[in-house]
Formats: sequence, C-alpha cells, structure tokens
Amino acid sequence: MNAKFRVFATCDIGESIDLLRKRGYDVEVYPNPEAPPKSLIIEKVRSGIDGLITTLRDPIDAEVFEAGKGHLKVVAQIAVGFDNINRADANRYKIPFTHTADVLTEATAEFAFFMLGVLTRKMWTAEHLTRDNQWGYWHPYLPFLGDEVTGKTIAVIGTGRIGLAMINKCSGFDMNILCYDPAYQNDAYVKAIQEVMNLRHSRGISREKTWIKYTSLDDALSHADFVSVHVPLLRERESSTPTYHLFNERTLRMMKPTAFLVNVSRGPVVSEAALAKALREKWIAGAALDVYEKEPLPADSPLRDPAIEDRCRLYPHFASAARITRLSTDPAKGMAGRCAQGLIDVLEGSYGGDVTKMPYVVNKEAFAA
Repeated sequence: MNAKFRVFATCDIGESIDLLRKRGYDVEVYPNPEAPPKSLIIEKVRSGIDGLITTLRDPIDAEVFEAGKGHLKVVAQIAVGFDNINRADANRYKIPFTHTADVLTEATAEFAFFMLGVLTRKMWTAEHLTRDNQWGYWHPYLPFLGDEVTGKTIAVIGTGRIGLAMINKCSGFDMNILCYDPAYQNDAYVKAIQEVMNLRHSRGISREKTWIKYTSLDDALSHADFVSVHVPLLRERESSTPTYHLFNERTLRMMKPTAFLVNVSRGPVVSEAALAKALREKWIAGAALDVYEKEPLPADSPLRDPAIEDRCRLYPHFASAARITRLSTDPAKGMAGRCAQGLIDVLEGSYGGDVTKMPYVVNKEAFAA
C-alpha cells in the first residue's frame, strides 16, 4: 500500500486490529474497557485520523465530524445498531459510516429464545432455591411450577433479520407464531415457515398442527404467551411508524397476565417505568431484557426493584456475546471482521470507490448521484 492510514478505535476489537496493522495502518486503540470521554474522541479525530472505529456507547455527531473536517473518511461501528451516530450530521459532512448487520443475527435470536426458557421455567428462582439450601423435598407442584415453551403462542414484534431467525427457532419448538412489523411484512418467509410446519405435522414430527400469521400489534399482544421484541429504534421525527416506547402502559396492559416479554432490540422501545409497574402490579408474568433506555443500567433503575427480581431477568447487552460472532476476523462471521472490512472498503476505495455499492455502509443516500 502506498498510503498509511491512521485509525483510532474506541475499544479493542481483537485480532482484526492486527489485520489492519499488517495492511500498513497506524492503529491506536483506547486501552480501557469503559467508553472514552467524548472529548478524547474529538481530540483524536482532530489530530488527523482517517478512520474511527466506534461502538454504540460513543456519541458521534456534528461536533465529532467538524473535528474531522477535511481528513476523517469513515466511521466504522462494531454493532448492528447506530443510534449513537447522528445520520443527518454524517450526511451533511459527507462521512460514510458502517455497521455490522447480519453476522450477529443467529446469536442474538438464540439468546432471545434462551431468555424465554429462563423466564417460563423459573430457572433463576430454582437455582437460588438450590444454592440457598432451601431445596428440602421433591413435590409435584411445590414450591412452584414453571411452564413449557413448546406448543405455546409467541408474538414476534419486528420481522427483520433477527425477528425471522427467532421465528425459525420458535417453529422448531412447535410454537404458534403471531407476527407484527410496523413497516414491512415478509409474506414469503411466513408462507415457507407454514409449509415446514405442515410437513412436520404430516410426517408425525409435530403432534399438533401449528400456524404462523401476520396480525395487528393489538391482536398479537392480547393473544401471545410470549412477546419477543426485534424492532429498530425509530422516534416520531424519524419515521411514520415510530417504535420509541412502543411498549408502554397501554400496550403492556394488553398482554395476558400469564405472558412474558423479552427485549433484545433497543432499550428505548420499552418504557422501563411502565414495565416495572406492570411487573409490580402483575399485569404480566415476567420480563427479560438485554438492552435498556440508558446503558449501563443505572443503580436507581426501577427494574432493580427487589419486589420484581424473581420475575425480571436483566442482562448486560449480552445477546451477541458469542466468541465467533463478536471477534471472528472473517467478515462473513464476526462483528470485528465486518467492522474492519467496512473501514477497509472506504479507505482503500473498494467497489471502484463507489460508496453506494459498499455493503456495510449505512448512509448511502449521502453519496447517491
């Protein structure tokens, strides 16, 4: 390579950093596990870097883009979401930003499914019973019972990549599936899943006939035993189908008192105050969250209320935290590899330098002719 690109990474993304260095890049990595202060990001950008590797915790806006005016060429995000990046500002400064969609699809969907099992089979409560030496007898229904996932009805809210992967996993457990998406219905996929369901039943693999269909949000919430959330975060000013606080007092009250809520999408899709109230007053049976309105989860969050801890599972934005998914250098398998490849595409002018053809660039509209 003729040029030696300078890059600052706000976190270590493993061996993909070494791959960039082997290509001749000068890469500086923020050494601490916590997010760097925004002032440091601005300082590094202002120093003349060509590329910036970021995470969801880094606020990237006009202040950052202004600091990089004339030399910053790309922001590469190691995440599928990009709520932290001001898209309008990126477009105004003509800075492409990339993300790592798809490679975390299966890991995230399977984690969401595991969360269902933890909730409904009361695994957290059962383990505490054992660890606290309170397990003194075997009894058919005491001290408590959980419930099965198999054969139940799930509402999958959002049928993008992760939602569809969740549907696939649920179909393997002979669940009936209610689908809702505020923007787009993948009727071909739903039809294919129904065909598989029918085949499983006709061959004696499934005892009961199962079904899948698109429906309204109200219908999905009122009939489901489980509700799994997979929508992007869209605010009112950003979309005609906003999802900010899609789950609020009104929608949570629509769920059955025996139903469980799982969220692995974006924290602000669920009103945490409303959810805590729903759990305290037992509008719903339980909830499991991997994302929050503010991350990390504040010490005074209503979700930490001891009164609901047996019905509220809390995880540290952990759904994609599988070794290959997070750190593989292969852009077809790992977030780190895809993050590095997105950076390389822009800096080295892949696809003939046409940003609109680069698969990992999000804001292609800023570069359309």
